[in-house]
Amino acid sequence: MDRISQLPDELLLKILAMLPTMKEVVDTMLLSKRWQFLWMMVPRIKYKDSYKNPQYGSFSLFVDRSFFRHEAPVIEALHFKLGSICGSEDIQAWMRAADKRCVRELTIKIYTDSDSVLLPWSLYRGGCSMLVTLNIRNAVLVDDLDSPISFPSLRTLSLESMKYPSGEFVKKLLSNCHVLENLVVEQCEADNATIFTVIVPSLKSLVLKTLENKLGNDAHGFVIDAPSLENFDIFHFSGFCTFESNMSKIVEAKLVLNTWKLWKKLGSIASFKRLYLCLPSLNDMYPAGSVFSSLVHLKICTCETEWVNVLMRVLKDSPSLRALKLHQCHFLRSKEPRPCWNPAWNEPSSVPECLLSSIETFEWVKYEGAEEEKEVVAFVFRSAKCLKKATINFHSKTNDTDKKLEVIKELFSSSRRSPACQLEFR
Repeated sequence: MDRISQLPDELLLKILAMLPTMKEVVDTMLLSKRWQFLWMMVPRIKYKDSYKNPQYGSFSLFVDRSFFRHEAPVIEALHFKLGSICGSEDIQAWMRAADKRCVRELTIKIYTDSDSVLLPWSLYRGGCSMLVTLNIRNAVLVDDLDSPISFPSLRTLSLESMKYPSGEFVKKLLSNCHVLENLVVEQCEADNATIFTVIVPSLKSLVLKTLENKLGNDAHGFVIDAPSLENFDIFHFSGFCTFESNMSKIVEAKLVLNTWKLWKKLGSIASFKRLYLCLPSLNDMYPAGSVFSSLVHLKICTCETEWVNVLMRVLKDSPSLRALKLHQCHFLRSKEPRPCWNPAWNEPSSVPECLLSSIETFEWVKYEGAEEEKEVVAFVFRSAKCLKKATINFHSKTNDTDKKLEVIKELFSSSRRSPACQLEFR
């Protein structure tokens, strides 16, 4: 007996919304008369073309027939993930149709090496007035000087590998997102935005990623004015980054930098509670005398050659730290020498305050057992007075079981200042 068909429409539509693409949703119309028109009301629409075996006409025709027959009063999500099949004319026609619908979340991701798709001006002229989330990848935005930009409800915006008319257009676009809270920007080689300006008073979360192949090009960069910012994630290796306001509300920061110079205009770092840091050296670090007075969670990347120096500097400036995590997040710089342990750090006067009074958990991901790694672990164990748990996660390339057992035995026998500390190995 077909018990599923006896369920109410509301529940069946939730089931249909979980199917991977619109093709599977439409196919359910063949099940029975009960399902014949149900697909037209599904609240989440996901299209993905078969770019490995392109059949241009059939896919475009399928989108035209299914999307234009769709009758749901509100579309919670409309996703297009396209390869090399569809062109600008297709996307523009579908976007004009979306303008007339109540779309809450719109995703357009183009995966092709050919010329990027041009999006119609109507997309950001105010037609999608209920749009809350907009994600775009590898497309071209066009400008219409005579028409205003309007995103009255937009709270989340993601722009990946985009091409813009100019940097001024970017400034105008973002300044008209009056309730925007989350912004993701990933630059591409020819984005036409020499200066990427982010002036958004309502912004709470910002993710920026620059390109390493623009190194040395000081004409490119970011200008940021976001006084309400709480979460900041930046991968910055080229150009400049200027902060126009004192963003002292940031509580979580993820910083992958080639220099700390960009931070000098940011303002107080005392508000940080969670920090992830990947920095090549102590040169141009945050100003001397700065204190991470609120920092409780610290994660340091061990890929750079001077990560030990960076670690010790931040520990000394973080008196309230409770959780410390070390993780090799990027490839090691194999051609450069590994960091050395400074014997002066073994002196009691060099022990950071947080190790004596607050650190409770210590975790190391991708531990290899190198000499400087052993020194750091030994230092933490013999100094951390309040340590409750230490977790060592071995690197996947460390396949020698005998070596692992030797390291585990060595760590178990090492001196630990906190007798309550539990060791865990993975």
